[in-house]
Amino acid sequence: MTEPTHGVLPDHAIEAMIARGQIACASPDADQVQPASLDLRLGTVAYRVRASFLAGAGRRVADRIAEFEMHRMDLTEGAVLEKGCVYVVPLMEAMALPADVTAVCNAKSSTGRVDCLTRVITDGGTEFDRIPAGYTGPLYAEICPRSFSVKVAPGLRLNQIRFRRGQAVLTDAELTTRHAQSPLVDGTPVIDDGLGFSVDLTPTATGIVGYRAKPHTGVIDLTRIAAHAIPDFWEEVRSEEGRIILDPGAFYILVSREAVTIPPDCAAEMSPYLAMVGEFRVHYAGFFDPGFGHGVPARGVLEVRCHEAPFVLEHGQVVGRLVYERMASLPARLYGAGIASNYQGQGLKLSKHFKT
Repeated sequence: MTEPTHGVLPDHAIEAMIARGQIACASPDADQVQPASLDLRLGTVAYRVRASFLAGAGRRVADRIAEFEMHRMDLTEGAVLEKGCVYVVPLMEAMALPADVTAVCNAKSSTGRVDCLTRVITDGGTEFDRIPAGYTGPLYAEICPRSFSVKVAPGLRLNQIRFRRGQAVLTDAELTTRHAQSPLVDGTPVIDDGLGFSVDLTPTATGIVGYRAKPHTGVIDLTRIAAHAIPDFWEEVRSEEGRIILDPGAFYILVSREAVTIPPDCAAEMSPYLAMVGEFRVHYAGFFDPGFGHGVPARGVLEVRCHEAPFVLEHGQVVGRLVYERMASLPARLYGAGIASNYQGQGLKLSKHFKT
């Protein structure tokens, strides 16, 4: 296999980094390496801290934990992280990045869909989820459950990391050309610093356009798949007029109007929000792997939190964008092709933890 060129590093390049010790990943799970990213696993202890923090230049996360720690929890037998609280969990993986490789982290789709805000922090870090070229050191997950308390355990994968060599983002001109050759989205594309997407408020066959998190619920056990009843945690959102009013502080699961395609030689990241479209944040979990929606129409699920003021959201309103990036080389596996891909061909869909 030739050394990858500039772009997002594919699965076989990530596996090579593990083999060279550039990623410390002891006893990796069989499906931990994804087509364009690596899942990160929780360690055995969680620290309840007073507030969210960054290590800051020249400082270690471990020292900041000692400064802000309230108490610590053994995760070995599983433990509940309470909503509204902030926790820091050392991850099983560590980095010794090459001098020409940077990394960016994001929450996994299933994490974002339960409104669990989680970000990666590093020694010397001055930004969340951004790891500079040449970084050597541990990784930590900062976890703040927002709508639901959650149960976690060692090895649980809430975050993922993507590696880049050089410039990878496709320009608007390149996106326009690609769409003309092979559509990236059904319908007329809105291309402006990425591919715009809008919200679908057309009722489904059941009359539902989305879900809203209930304010008082039990615990979601993130280690269990298809184990929770939807009505215990979610209210159905309906709309007969093609619009809904978002309530301040409320969390919604909605869906994009467009079916999206990520070609095999590209990866994409959903921008978390666009400030000019309204007082809300869209999408906590933003990575789209090569092959998502490729040959199987799939729409983007929108994780929406309203901010200070009620906001009217209209059907077809542009609410965000996908930023496409070129792969350094083709991955050995595509999303949905022989790997555990929970959301290929999706429409409006809650996380994998809920019964269908």
